[in-house]
Amino acid sequence: MNNAWRNFSGTRWKDEVNLRDFIQHNYTQYEGDETFLTGPTAATDTLWGELQELQKEERAKGGVLDMETDVVSGLTAYGPGYINEKTKDLEKVVGLQTDKPLKRAFMPYGGIKMAEQACTTYGYTPSAKLHDIFHNYVKTHNDGVFDAYTPEMKLVRHNHILTGLPDTYGRGRIVGDYRRVALYGIDRLIEEKKNDLTTMGEHEMIDEVVRLREEVAMQIKALKGLKDMAAIYGFDISQPATNAREAVQWLYFGYLGAVKTQNGAAMSVGRVSTFLDIYIQRDLNEGTLTEEDAQELIDHLVMKFRMVKFARIPSYNELFSGDPVWATLEVAGIGQDGRHMVTKNDFRFLHTLENMGPSPEPNLTVLYSSRLPETFKRYAAMISVKTSSIQYENDDVMRPIWGDDYSICCCVSATQTGKEMQFFGARANLAKCLTYAISGGVDSKTRQQVGPAYRPIEGEVVTYDEFMPRFMDMMEWLAAVYVKTLNLIHYMHDKYFYEAEEMALIDTDVRRTFATGIAGFSHVVDSISAIKYAKVNIIRDETGFPLEFKTEGDFPRYGNDDDRADDIAVWLLKTFIGMVKKHHTYRNSEPTTSILTITSNVVYGKYTSNMPDGRKAGAPLSPGANPSYGAEKNGLLASLNSVAKLPYKYALDGISNTQTISPNALGHDDEQRAKTLVGVMDGYFDKGAHHLNVNVFGVDKLKDAMEHPEKPEYANFTIRVSGYAVKFIDLTREQQLDVIARQAHETL
Repeated sequence: MNNAWRNFSGTRWKDEVNLRDFIQHNYTQYEGDETFLTGPTAATDTLWGELQELQKEERAKGGVLDMETDVVSGLTAYGPGYINEKTKDLEKVVGLQTDKPLKRAFMPYGGIKMAEQACTTYGYTPSAKLHDIFHNYVKTHNDGVFDAYTPEMKLVRHNHILTGLPDTYGRGRIVGDYRRVALYGIDRLIEEKKNDLTTMGEHEMIDEVVRLREEVAMQIKALKGLKDMAAIYGFDISQPATNAREAVQWLYFGYLGAVKTQNGAAMSVGRVSTFLDIYIQRDLNEGTLTEEDAQELIDHLVMKFRMVKFARIPSYNELFSGDPVWATLEVAGIGQDGRHMVTKNDFRFLHTLENMGPSPEPNLTVLYSSRLPETFKRYAAMISVKTSSIQYENDDVMRPIWGDDYSICCCVSATQTGKEMQFFGARANLAKCLTYAISGGVDSKTRQQVGPAYRPIEGEVVTYDEFMPRFMDMMEWLAAVYVKTLNLIHYMHDKYFYEAEEMALIDTDVRRTFATGIAGFSHVVDSISAIKYAKVNIIRDETGFPLEFKTEGDFPRYGNDDDRADDIAVWLLKTFIGMVKKHHTYRNSEPTTSILTITSNVVYGKYTSNMPDGRKAGAPLSPGANPSYGAEKNGLLASLNSVAKLPYKYALDGISNTQTISPNALGHDDEQRAKTLVGVMDGYFDKGAHHLNVNVFGVDKLKDAMEHPEKPEYANFTIRVSGYAVKFIDLTREQQLDVIARQAHETL
């Protein structure tokens, strides 16, 4: 223990599990630029070359290289696996999800039907023995949910007014504090959990206590399994890591255990960069590590994150296109004491996008503040200009809520690392809700009575005074059924697909948040604006159903820095989360909401009818908090100003904004573009905006990549979508066309 913690400062973190205290006492700020960085080693080039060949083969086989059919995934389900058995000695970080690289595990506890469908979709035959076991003897999360669903819940799900619900897949968004494995070792963590267990139920044994005792017992078992898993690779992680290589490896084993046991919709890595820099800097000071060695460690760790894969079904892939994992990893930020937290390791993680080329994973996220060192901001902006592979989140608005040791648990949502978990809640389609307010709760596609049979608007014109009370009533109904549905889902997930390994690396006394989400945000804002400021005529079909709208006159649109529209946006966000908060949430979790759609805006749009803002039935909804397609008339800065007006306090689950900027709009060369981009982000985030995805390319490149995906330069062509990144050629053509249709700003 003394050797492992040699030269580390502080005492509180030694007496209790407290990663923040350890980091604050030991990290080294870096004020310099990127000139210290090194290129890829020969080992990195060899391994990455082999992995790229496997990725090509994977794409040639339709997106799946190999799939397990006979073994249920678990911590010790497989022996050791390597990228290539012949070159395994080159791997500085070891460990695969299965026994082969890019092979997808069989994970039936979320739902056996989905696990089997994932196999058959790609030509694999699932095990008859496992079919019998999980259909006849073992109940899954999906089974439990659909046994308990009410008719109303099934109806709203079928009609896609609640959509993307985690009832057929792992919910994800739980970030284990994988750093704990490196700093304390497994034995100390087991001891801490056993101590927690001894005090539970001393005074009363109610259902919550019984459940928590069982969960902690499962966590202890998972920690023991994690130690056994590492032993398969020849490592003893019972004690703390003694050097940088062990710290990286121990931490990765923690994450590997998570992705072996869960296939959640987001499997974030967390805030690990500053932590690992402490070990690397100590080894550099001691002369046992070179900068080349340090970069190689980070390159190999990132390579492993790029390899994480899950078996998915077609309906999931439609919602979350491009095979995302959301292995989100954060860099930078400001400490609560005012010191910036930029280290050399933050540069190293961004540099992996140069050493190994652009990649969607890990989902690299800069915790941004205008007070970060200029050298770092410029380097991050340069990486955006060159690769379009990173996103930015406003540390200055998140830090007061979550402290200075939070992680991003999916795309844009913050949670306190090791202190908190989130119940993920997909989206409520408010665009569809708006049409229900006009039709009296009848769905335009199915003609089912989905919402309450409130009185529809019967005249030929939608007036503001007539519409708003109906819309408020319909939103109240939607918020209520939304929360009830999520309560049921998360009860069943805890019961049948509990994340024991991840929760073992989080405090037992855990804070829980309850994430809801909004889809169709900008279309609702613009439609209300049209109803308020223009004349919206109803066009009815032969039955009298309100099928289309003809809007006469001009109306202000969200995305142009016009307070008339932007005030509606703020009102809508505040109103919806207020309605959600009226209802009891599972395990007394804290309700939040987001404006975030991922690539599912395309699927949501298919089931959403014509709207007063002019959007046609079936057309994709605008993603996240982005203005509606074609609405932005005043340039990039006006669009950013509109989004920046949305208060983060009303959407603590995140406000996603994705912008594509023509390179020439930023400058005539990369240096000028990076400098301009820093200026844009400083202004945007200083206004209180939460998030920004930055794409720097023209529409012509997108069109060429869509028509010629075989070109070598497009193999790793990465773009930012709503909260994450994807390889453009991995999107469906429909989703590629949607990306192309989005506003590409030619001027600021």
